[in-house]
Amino acid sequence: MRTPQNRTPRNHAIRAVTAVAGVSLALSACGATAEGDETQASGKGEASGRLAVSYANGVAVLDGKTLEVVDEFDTEEFVRLNSFGDGRNLAVTTSKGFQVLDTQTPELTDLVFEADAAGHVVHHGDKTVLFADGTGETTIFDTAALAGADELPETTTWTAPEAHHGVSIVLEDGTLLTTVGTEETRSGAIALTPEGDGFEQAAANDACPGIHGEGTAADEAVVFGCEDGALLYRDGAFEKLQAPDEFGRMGNAYVSETSPLVVGDYKTDPDDEGYLLDSVTLIDTEKSTFKPVALPEGVEYTFRDVARGPEDLAYILATDGSIHVLDPATGKITDEYPVVKPWEGPAEWQDPHPAIKVDGDIAYVTEPATNQVHAVDLTSGEVTASVELDEQPNEIAVS
Repeated sequence: MRTPQNRTPRNHAIRAVTAVAGVSLALSACGATAEGDETQASGKGEASGRLAVSYANGVAVLDGKTLEVVDEFDTEEFVRLNSFGDGRNLAVTTSKGFQVLDTQTPELTDLVFEADAAGHVVHHGDKTVLFADGTGETTIFDTAALAGADELPETTTWTAPEAHHGVSIVLEDGTLLTTVGTEETRSGAIALTPEGDGFEQAAANDACPGIHGEGTAADEAVVFGCEDGALLYRDGAFEKLQAPDEFGRMGNAYVSETSPLVVGDYKTDPDDEGYLLDSVTLIDTEKSTFKPVALPEGVEYTFRDVARGPEDLAYILATDGSIHVLDPATGKITDEYPVVKPWEGPAEWQDPHPAIKVDGDIAYVTEPATNQVHAVDLTSGEVTASVELDEQPNEIAVS
């Protein structure tokens, strides 16, 4: 039987929910890499379901339309949030592993996919894949089997030769793509095909130093970030996409599974301190091109601040407080929507700073400086709802 763990209602946490129609916030402008993981696929239509926001020692579940706090739960001091992909559950990354947060009940369940140094969560097709950095173990399960379950679903595992900060994905034909590395360095990726009760290597590439993150574009073209470009897997083979700069690091891929175009974060100075970035890279998975693009002056962001959304466009929440709409086909900023007050980059990547997640046409934006969360209609730029919490929001995820 599934029972709550550390369930502590905190209905006092909501101070105000404001519905805003036809209003744009007038804000002024202000004016770099992240060690995190953010890969998103765009959705279509209106927002649905619920979202969760983490803060120090807790997590809150919010209604997707009103942003009203539905319930809150105690957690460890710092946790990460990711979607399991089943439209209901979120992964709360703790020291024990990936704990299941049911946003519909809601309930922070006692179901935990145990993992040593739990890391990336990737869902694609009908599979969800978890990676444990401390052991190099990949855990695979049917995404739909988790929704409403009283116990953990059956899993398949594969363990890398050496533990490292990695990521894995399973394609629709069962091919497992997974990174290769050690605790000190990461070098590339391999493709494994199902064979009996295990896997057999079908392809490999070791030309991706510092490999990090992944994203799946149209026709299951998968992109991994490298310190000197990107690694593309398509039609059963790997291809290195070389950056034009000697050090041209892409660490996170922002994708739509209906577009061949990938947007990645981009950094050219390995000695640059801080986490703010002022360029992106544009990857065309059909043409195998890798093109860095400098953003307009004053438009800086971190790994938490890029998402794909309506019309497969990219939406960048910048330090000037606006969401900047970027066309991946041209690299041009086509619009901007003021949402939050100008902000500065974090001292550490774990520190609270503005973040964006997209569900359909709605972007959810955190504003830690004011303890607020906002909902923004990306088709109009209107802020449709806002909530002020008693706690400072950090990470955010949509179920």
